[in-house]
Amino acid sequence: MNHILALIKKDLLLEIRQQYTFYGIVLYVASTIFVLYLAMGQPEEKVWNGLFWMIQLFICVNAVAKSFLQESQGRMLYFYTVAGARDFILSKLLFNAGLMIIMSIVSLLLFQLLLGNPLHNPVRFIGFVCLGGCSLSLVFSFLAAIAARARQGAALMAILGFPLIIPQVLLLMKMSNTAFADVIQAGLVQIILLLVALDVLVIALAVILFPFLWKD
Repeated sequence: MNHILALIKKDLLLEIRQQYTFYGIVLYVASTIFVLYLAMGQPEEKVWNGLFWMIQLFICVNAVAKSFLQESQGRMLYFYTVAGARDFILSKLLFNAGLMIIMSIVSLLLFQLLLGNPLHNPVRFIGFVCLGGCSLSLVFSFLAAIAARARQGAALMAILGFPLIIPQVLLLMKMSNTAFADVIQAGLVQIILLLVALDVLVIALAVILFPFLWKD
């Protein structure tokens, strides 16, 4: 646990020192939402929801890809000597999940500011946004680890990621649709449990497979 916390602290300090990366992503989010506002004004509920999750998908690709791709081979060798592979991958998963939750909240605020607020239950939607941001970050963090070890860059992560992430995005959109009505949709609990189960599966796969990638 101490190794995981130390690695998370390292990533946090790097993020603070390299603030241009974080602000670059925020600028990307703000400019994209502003273009949508100029093109569509304030769309209807289903379009609003679909656009929100599509933008979250691209935000996650930009925010998570750099987490592994910025690590040089020499630095990875140093981490191998001071921490285990499981500690390293868990620290990356936790840090990226926290970063993506923050970016999701920022994106939601900008959406409500520019594209209106059609939500009937904003508290429920915020919970779905946090869960969805965490889920997206886990998948792309795992894929970024594979792409980095394969030395193929972000292109491989995008190629592998989009077919895998589409079912997850569809679940998130179906789940978040309940926040646009006062009535709780039947099967909502099953959808949430399925999404959580997918997250647990991704974490398990990362913990099991990453040590083999690390050794290579």
